[in-house]
Amino acid sequence: MKGKKSNFIFYIESFLRYIYPKFLCRITVNRILSKAEKRKDFDYISERVNYYNKLDNFFSLENRGISIKDFKFSKINGSSAHFFDTYEFTRFFPADNKFSFVFGDVTHIPSIPSIVKSRPIAGDNRNSIVLKLGKCRHFIFLDDKIPFCKKDNKIIFYAGVHGKPHRIDFMNKYFGHPQCICGSITNEESIPNQWLVKKISLKKHLTHKFILALEGNDVSTNLKWIMSSNSLAVMPKPKYETWFMEGRLIPDFHYVEIKDDYSDLIERMNYYIENPTDAEKIIKNANEYVSQFKNKKREKIISLMVLQKYFRKRKDIN
Repeated sequence: MKGKKSNFIFYIESFLRYIYPKFLCRITVNRILSKAEKRKDFDYISERVNYYNKLDNFFSLENRGISIKDFKFSKINGSSAHFFDTYEFTRFFPADNKFSFVFGDVTHIPSIPSIVKSRPIAGDNRNSIVLKLGKCRHFIFLDDKIPFCKKDNKIIFYAGVHGKPHRIDFMNKYFGHPQCICGSITNEESIPNQWLVKKISLKKHLTHKFILALEGNDVSTNLKWIMSSNSLAVMPKPKYETWFMEGRLIPDFHYVEIKDDYSDLIERMNYYIENPTDAEKIIKNANEYVSQFKNKKREKIISLMVLQKYFRKRKDIN
């Protein structure tokens, strides 16, 4: 079973990339992108680029932002993982190009077009230019060998709940329910002692037919690996999205949708327990959705084209 890449390996790879001569990347980028235009899946690539980067008009950074040459690890406050995930692709472009970024769990729309990990799904989110940030933590896919019919009829939810009222609400309603295995993996004064549980492996999660995917500060971190498994992802309609394009997920086609107040959870679970063929159809659709993110070469092309479009739409190029 595949899982999360270790942080040690991620940072070793990132630092090696950081010291790699940038001029060599800039020499190759035109060749990479010109070859991309000849690919049979170029229409698909372009469509995804335009989903992540919805800019239609030229824009100005209004004397804000940072140049690629000044985008250095020592100058960035915040997530080092997001820095390295961004640097992986900005290094391919001319050093004087400027861009804006907002790292972290972003739930607002920036005032100027900016690189982000996450954005609200609803409304005009054109200023949120999505890159694949935090991929070491978020983009985990599993090879689940347990068929749905062999799993137990319960739902599991082990997560941090402190400071997340919607997760606390779920715990208040379902902690101790015979069909729910739930608990808090963070020990905070605000969390009842009986809620506290130790973390368990992803493999142990997969013994259950249902896994709850509740959004945290922005998206649900576990949604990607759930949808790559033979368990059903269960969640309310998502409000935020990342590179995973959560806004494109179809309820009861890619995941089992429940109400925002969780009141129909047991009813929805029992339906799929009694109708396993319908459950397996959702799992198949979810697995197929996940498969589009596994082509590393194509993911690189899409990332580069998202940035290329960003730089081309700037009207205040130096």
